[in-house]
Amino acid sequence: MSQYWSPAVRELTPYVPGEQPREQVIKLNTNENPYPPAPGVSKALRNYAIDHLRLYPDPTSYALRTALAESYGVSVAETFVGNGSDEVLAFAFQAFFCHDAPLDVPSITYSFYPVYANLYGVTLRKHPLNAQWEVDIDALASASERSGVIFANPNAPTGHAHSLETIEALLKRVTNRVVLIDEAYVDFGAESAVALVGRYPNLLVTGTFSKSRSLAGLRLGYAIGSPELIDGLQRVKDSFNSYPVDSLASLIGIEALKDEEHFNACRNNVITTRERTRQRLEQLGFEVLPSKANFVLAQHPNVEGAQLFAGLRERGVLVRHFNTDALNNFLRITIGTDDEMDSLIEALEAICR
Repeated sequence: MSQYWSPAVRELTPYVPGEQPREQVIKLNTNENPYPPAPGVSKALRNYAIDHLRLYPDPTSYALRTALAESYGVSVAETFVGNGSDEVLAFAFQAFFCHDAPLDVPSITYSFYPVYANLYGVTLRKHPLNAQWEVDIDALASASERSGVIFANPNAPTGHAHSLETIEALLKRVTNRVVLIDEAYVDFGAESAVALVGRYPNLLVTGTFSKSRSLAGLRLGYAIGSPELIDGLQRVKDSFNSYPVDSLASLIGIEALKDEEHFNACRNNVITTRERTRQRLEQLGFEVLPSKANFVLAQHPNVEGAQLFAGLRERGVLVRHFNTDALNNFLRITIGTDDEMDSLIEALEAICR
């Protein structure tokens, strides 16, 4: 450890992203979309006037927020954008969860949450998943004094999603602190809680252009919530970086939001391939958790997760293996194209035979 680091930095355990391999592999480890962005994105890139890069972007990202508001049926005052949903989540931790009370989270969920909690000095109160590997909404709602509630829906890396009715039941019970629902994967078969924002001023929904909009390389995320919550995010943003979303990213995000036909075709393809892959994995003896995301979490009763991971890597297929007690035997498998999933199944057949 460097003598120049502050004590707080020495205590950090950073988030570890999925591997970005330099060699040619079938990449099913970071939940990227296997299909390209909307055609309008290519046109926008070709026609972008490079002279614009000498100017600062609009600090309010008004044009992008207007497109986002139109797409989700909310007002511009209920929208916020940032450099990927991870940045939006970081702002939310600073704005809403730094209280002298624990933040309620599932024990198995997106692994950036404990990183942010450690960074900002937020105590986590972790609630185990239920016997079906689902986020225990009743436990989250029943806890005592809290700084807030956060969970992913669909959950990562398990893939289960709660219904809108279940989420509203939580909101009726937790009214004095922010409930943040991370909807990075919602477009692959789950119900969005954005429909509840107008009725629950403490609800904040975050999302990303990385998954269903095929723009992971762009870094663009958003939040939708009451103007009161959006103002809180803006205060943090303007105290950290007043120009977070560049002009090119805004333009591309607007083009991606315009093309609903392309958006629906891509996500429907992923859903169809996911169900086909689930069936084929189950035929090989795998237990596959129900998923409403663009990935599945699966384990084999006779072959350890580390062995499967290594065997797939040797055969040019990269998946995600979490080396934790709870998930050590599982693989998280991103849904790729049909050809990529065929290659995955062929490799698993060879390993499991």
